[in-house]
Amino acid sequence: MAGIGFELRKLLRKDSYFGLLRAYGYAGIISSGPWVLSILVIMAIGLLTLGLLPDRSQQIWQFLVSVTYLVAASLSLSGIAQLLFTRFVADRLFEKKDGTILPNLIGLLTMMNVLAAVIGFAVLYALFDGTPLLYRVEMFVGFVLLTNIWCITVFITGMKAYRQVLWAFFIGYAITFVLGMALRRYDLVGLLGGFVVGQGILFYILLFLVLRYYPGDSIAAFDIRHAKMTYRSLAFTGLFYNLGLWADKFLFWYNPATSEQVIGPLRASPIYDFPIFLAYLSIVPGMAVFLIRLETDFAERYDAYYNAVRGGDTLSHIELRLDRMVETVQQGVYDIFKIQGITVVALLLIAPSLIDWLGFSPYYVPLFNIDIVAVGMQVLFMAILNVIFYLDKLKIALGLCLLFLVSNVLLTLLSMYLGAIFYGYGFAISLMISSLAGLAFLDREFQKLTYQTFMLQRQG
Repeated sequence: MAGIGFELRKLLRKDSYFGLLRAYGYAGIISSGPWVLSILVIMAIGLLTLGLLPDRSQQIWQFLVSVTYLVAASLSLSGIAQLLFTRFVADRLFEKKDGTILPNLIGLLTMMNVLAAVIGFAVLYALFDGTPLLYRVEMFVGFVLLTNIWCITVFITGMKAYRQVLWAFFIGYAITFVLGMALRRYDLVGLLGGFVVGQGILFYILLFLVLRYYPGDSIAAFDIRHAKMTYRSLAFTGLFYNLGLWADKFLFWYNPATSEQVIGPLRASPIYDFPIFLAYLSIVPGMAVFLIRLETDFAERYDAYYNAVRGGDTLSHIELRLDRMVETVQQGVYDIFKIQGITVVALLLIAPSLIDWLGFSPYYVPLFNIDIVAVGMQVLFMAILNVIFYLDKLKIALGLCLLFLVSNVLLTLLSMYLGAIFYGYGFAISLMISSLAGLAFLDREFQKLTYQTFMLQRQG
């Protein structure tokens, strides 16, 4: 993300409030774009269709749940490849082998398409018997498409063409919305068909941008298969992180006491789903700060430190650059706390009115409140992981993501046992534990970073 962050930071140099708003606006949308825009568009389609066709509420509910499962499943599967391929691309760029990136992206998409197709076909064939054939086809295509989109966003966030990226997301989700509304008369298959077509167009727009900015020296390559060119632990890190994000949702979905059957094997938890997905809209301010203040500034300080090391600078200058890098992390974490904290407080104050305005029960308010806090902690956890990846402490990142997954499962089960008043606390506390553990690891690693840089050989 640092590449696009450097371009956005130029807007801050204009010393105007408009430049400030533009920079943070772009950063917020791009850094959280696919996730937040998808929530907004799907909620808009559901609410507008329900308003126009109130007698088809069951089909609308089936559409919302189907899309949620598509996003959850595709994010979990693509998590295997996202971090692994991000590191692969970073290493090739460092080696000045830019021409190998696009062929390996094509190779990665080929492998992920095959894997997604096999898993999607097996699940739909075994578990979705009795659902309409067209519905199963749309679910299959949507699953494969979303898996591709999550993989290709590795490149999108590294591009400096932030306006083109923003327009790509806007066009893709605008088409998704228009087609969804146009096809709503065909009930579930129409709504889902509009979503799938819109996502297909978004994927090809993103792929065109990648082809334009990353010319390759061959058609396809599969270098990512070679262990010496990749860090396999990153596959598990990405998988554990994404499973951790969805673990509490799946537990609520498949607990008969907190869920209901919607279509085929798909279940949903009306009491749990709406507050958490609405709370995710509050992630935008924190993600904007993360992109500009922490990701971009830290990348700059990180490069300065290691350039001093590689250039044979004096120890005092190297230590000075290390101090500045640590200060950047401290300031970035503080800014995330400050901005996301203001957002959380503001939403806590208006939560009852907001829930009432949306037409939902006031019983949602306590869960919505804790979900807002949890989402804010998630931004902090992401920022900590980002710094750990820069420091190349991959085992620590793996351990933190595994801690997040396990603690979310155990604490969510405990909250379900204790009763409705504790719903959501499992997700929030697991993120708090993981974030505090991450901060402790960072403090320890920074204290011995210079010693390790000079005295220890990096293990392969």
